[in-house]
Amino acid sequence: MWSLVLVAAGAWNLVVWPQFWQRVSADPRARDAEGNVTRFFTVHLVLVSVSLALGVAVGVLGVLTLL
Repeated sequence: MWSLVLVAAGAWNLVVWPQFWQRVSADPRARDAEGNVTRFFTVHLVLVSVSLALGVAVGVLGVLTLL
């Protein structure tokens, strides 16, 4: 039962965060007037990267515990 919860949580992260990243990338606060990335971009890049890594780890753990 808990294995399925882990797989679902991992899948949720892999579905939600890429869509969030698309919105952040398109946000005008992501780049300054010269086109350079801003702290807004960098902070959200770290947030999305860590969340995706944790999502993958949780999903893999769920799959491994199902076996």
